Amino acid sequence: MNLSKFLADPATFRSLRDFRTDSTEDSHKKEAKERIKNYIEEMKDQQDMLYADNSYSILIIFQAMDGAGKDSTIKNVMSGINPQGCQVFNFKQPSAEELDHDFLWRTSKRLPERGRIGIFNRSYYEEVLIAKVHPEILLRQKLPGINSIEEITPSLWADRYRSINEFEEHMIRNGTVIIKFFLNVSKDEQADRFLKRINEPQKNWKFTISDLEERNYWDDYQEAYSAMIKATTTEYAPWYVVPADKKWYMRLAVAEIILKRVKQLGLKYPVLTEKQVAELEKGKQILLAEVN
Repeated sequence: MNLSKFLADPATFRSLRDFRTDSTEDSHKKEAKERIKNYIEEMKDQQDMLYADNSYSILIIFQAMDGAGKDSTIKNVMSGINPQGCQVFNFKQPSAEELDHDFLWRTSKRLPERGRIGIFNRSYYEEVLIAKVHPEILLRQKLPGINSIEEITPSLWADRYRSINEFEEHMIRNGTVIIKFFLNVSKDEQADRFLKRINEPQKNWKFTISDLEERNYWDDYQEAYSAMIKATTTEYAPWYVVPADKKWYMRLAVAEIILKRVKQLGLKYPVLTEKQVAELEKGKQILLAEVN
């Protein structure tokens, strides 16, 4: 798979309109499932070395419109990963305590430790997405000088983009690999998935009328996402815009990208010192003496 076509290149990205939602290349669903299984097996080995090496952490961020398939992608692509070394966090409406801190605080508490994989289902990027589409949200954040919507200026969003970029650069300098996905679903496909949630009893719990209310802001969200990606896709933490109309293809692309990025670290098991090797031999002899 040509993964470069999903990359939001910092030098050339203009808009989400330049990316397809329905691409499948020459892939086939049955073949994709087998390839994902193979990637999961490879990822198990990579995760084991990541944990043993204990130098890097992996942060995977998923952003998308409702119904794009964030939950199912996380479930399918990361299903074989050791749960002891992987954490998934969903970020919804901020609590009162979270509103008393800066907008990065609640997510910075959930960053993965060294040797572990952290997955953010939505993230600090919501603060330049839903907050931009619904600026009244900012009035609850107790920001200095922001007491009305009229006082919200473009410089606020520019400052938040800059804070995000500096935050991510700081993380990377300290050993966190950041992999960011925008799952790019079409409006028609979103409608089909909402109807399935309504028509299939086991999926009813996934649907709320607020989903349709947010759908009315589709164009505003597309504009907000385009602006956000343009401002925050960087050489050190680029965005991948993955077509999401075909879930099986989306999962295949996500699995390939994650595995490729992790393998680029060149992870290996730690090499023991002479002292540690001697201690192993000593331990071996003690145990052999006990069993004999």
